[in-house]
Amino acid sequence: MQLLSLTLKGFRGIRDGLGLDVLTLDFEALCDGAELVAIAGANGRGKSTVLDNMHPYLTMPSRASAAGAGGFSYYDHVFLPENEKDLVWALEGRCYRSQVVIRLNGRRRTEAFLFVLSDTGAWHPVTLEDGTVSDGKIETYTRCVEHLCGSADTFFTSVFGAQGKRQLSDYRNAEVKTLLADLLGQEQIRELGRKAGETAKLLKAGLVAVRQEAAAMDSEAARLVQAQADVDDAPARADRAQAAVTAAALALERARQAYVQVTVQREQARETDARRAQLQQEREATQAADRAAMQELADREQAERQRLDRLTRRVAQRQAQAGQRRERLEDAQTQCRTLLAREHLVRNAVRRLPQAERLLALRDERACQGRDRVAEREQAQSQLRILKQRVQGIEREAGQAALQAQSLRRRFGLTAEVPCAGLPLQGACQLLADAREAQALIPSADAVLRRLADEKAEVERDGRAVKARIQALAPAGDQLETAERYLERARHRASRLALLAAKADDMRVVRQRLADVQDELTGLGDPGREDASAEAGAEREERDSIAAALQVIDAQRTQQSDRLRQALARLDTVLQALPEPFDPQRLDAAEAARDRAVAAHEGAQREHMDALKQLESLTSLRQQQNALAERQAAAHRRAQRIGGAMGDWTLLARCMSYDGLIALAIDDAGPALSGLANELLLACYGLRFTVCILTQVETAKGEKREDFDILVHDAESGESKSVRLMSGGERVWINECLVRAVALYLEQTSERHYETLFSDEADGALDPERKRMFGAMKREVLRLGGYRREFFVSQTPELAGMADVVIDLEALRTDADPVSLA
Repeated sequence: MQLLSLTLKGFRGIRDGLGLDVLTLDFEALCDGAELVAIAGANGRGKSTVLDNMHPYLTMPSRASAAGAGGFSYYDHVFLPENEKDLVWALEGRCYRSQVVIRLNGRRRTEAFLFVLSDTGAWHPVTLEDGTVSDGKIETYTRCVEHLCGSADTFFTSVFGAQGKRQLSDYRNAEVKTLLADLLGQEQIRELGRKAGETAKLLKAGLVAVRQEAAAMDSEAARLVQAQADVDDAPARADRAQAAVTAAALALERARQAYVQVTVQREQARETDARRAQLQQEREATQAADRAAMQELADREQAERQRLDRLTRRVAQRQAQAGQRRERLEDAQTQCRTLLAREHLVRNAVRRLPQAERLLALRDERACQGRDRVAEREQAQSQLRILKQRVQGIEREAGQAALQAQSLRRRFGLTAEVPCAGLPLQGACQLLADAREAQALIPSADAVLRRLADEKAEVERDGRAVKARIQALAPAGDQLETAERYLERARHRASRLALLAAKADDMRVVRQRLADVQDELTGLGDPGREDASAEAGAEREERDSIAAALQVIDAQRTQQSDRLRQALARLDTVLQALPEPFDPQRLDAAEAARDRAVAAHEGAQREHMDALKQLESLTSLRQQQNALAERQAAAHRRAQRIGGAMGDWTLLARCMSYDGLIALAIDDAGPALSGLANELLLACYGLRFTVCILTQVETAKGEKREDFDILVHDAESGESKSVRLMSGGERVWINECLVRAVALYLEQTSERHYETLFSDEADGALDPERKRMFGAMKREVLRLGGYRREFFVSQTPELAGMADVVIDLEALRTDADPVSLA
């Protein structure tokens, strides 16, 4: 992989470190011919942000909280509504462009595009052999990048040394196996193992299905045995059913003959039954005619009695209406007399109302005069308060004027106390200028005091006059209260008299109403005589007519009863002379006996058919048992074949797993990795340390088990110990040699050639001498692996000075936005 250019837009690390929204680095121009390229600058200038984006993968490794998907998010490291990472890089002679757009405006969204430069100089989306096209989705972009550059874990473990990444000695056994499997190109073996495992799982599922089928067949066999046991007596039952059918047929024939005999007897008795039915109908018709006639008489009687009730209610209603009318007239007479009892009060009010209205006008006029005097007194009191405030203001002003006059006289008195008093120099002394000025102001201050005294005297005279007027108007409040009390009393008297006087016309109306009521009472007459003549002649005639009609109805009812008794006696005599009727129960009994015989015969036939069906079922069950036995044997053989195949595929999956061929390949690669690491240690740090990679350890029982450890031999002390037990600086030293050995091994064995290495502040724990050796190791790695270039970040000036080119981010702080470093 060769970097050509990088543009970062909207990254927080660039903004916070350099104050820029956009940063562009042209690596072709900056690093032409350089092997070691240092990225320098003070802390917080964005060095790690730049290095973390110098690769096509969708992560910033030094900012990732965990490996894999979900361990990193661009949204925490950008700030513009639309942010962008644009990386142009080359791999195996082809030029690619990674364009990542991170949007924060509204809904968060990330789009990633991977383009390839065609022969015509145009960018086209990358298309893989399986048809995958880089269409902006994260999944397709990641698939395209990993197809070209390999897995991200392998890249960031061997080629890219991010800041704060885990050392190889901290990897667990499973993680190391996964990493080394990727390094050794064991994807095909691992894929075969995965497919073998899936095949074993499918065979296991099939075996379970076959076993379930066998269990179901066992259950079916048990069911068939039970069913056969239930129908073992089918032949004997069929014989018994045949005998029962014969007996039921004989019984049915006898029942049918008995039913025919009873039917003939019923036909012979039908004529007699017809005559008897005719006589019964005549008897019922006679009774029905009698009931109709009696009902008609009852209806007539009910109608006459209703007429009598209506007559009685009409008389009673007329009497009640007359009594209610008399009561209303008597109540109206009483009310009129009650109102006329106050007629003298109304006449008196009509006579006294004009005098009360004149008195009310006089009382109102006197109350208005009192209100004017009270308002005049309140105005005088307000004027007196204003004059008092004026006197207080004049006194304050006079006090200030007096203090000013006193101050002027004190300043002027200084002329007699100075040493030059009485001398000719006194008039020209500059120190006495203030005293001479005070002398000129004293007459005006005295004039102000006199003016204020005159104003105060004049205001005091006006105040005494106002007080005299207030004293003269002092009784006005009591007079106003008395006048208003008399006014209210006069208003109440005038209102009461006006109400009574207004009733004069009502009294005339009431007197007329009383005369009308008395006339109506006179027209009603005496109540006793009205009750005696309540029922007039027409009503008495109607009552007599109703009584006569009721007597006629009683006579007709008696005649109808006599005619009914005579007709019924005649019909009963004829009915008694007829022979006894045919008993229908005999026919019902014969029919029931025949039906029972039919049912018994049908039941015997059903029993016989059931027995025949059971006989057929017995034969069918025996055939099913034979077929089921053959199927059970076939299922057993199939289960044995599947079990054997499952064991073979499981063994193959284990052989193709991390504990099989991959583990053997890792064991074979261990010496090669150790040799490369020791070669780097020898070339850069001397003969002191040599390393050995162990992929198996011995347990307490003396057995071997899979593990991963790095054993370091110290030539100075002659001891060998795990790298986990070494000091921090020594661990950094050994770990970097191992990481670069992994990169060299990957370069030698893999089909991919990255051509560029990356490291971020990996020399922090080393002393100055070891840091120089660390820089020499970088060149040795480039030489051994055939790499073209390494980008590294270091805070050590000596190490940065060993680089061929230094990209100093400190120099970009004051450039304009956007900035291009080329």
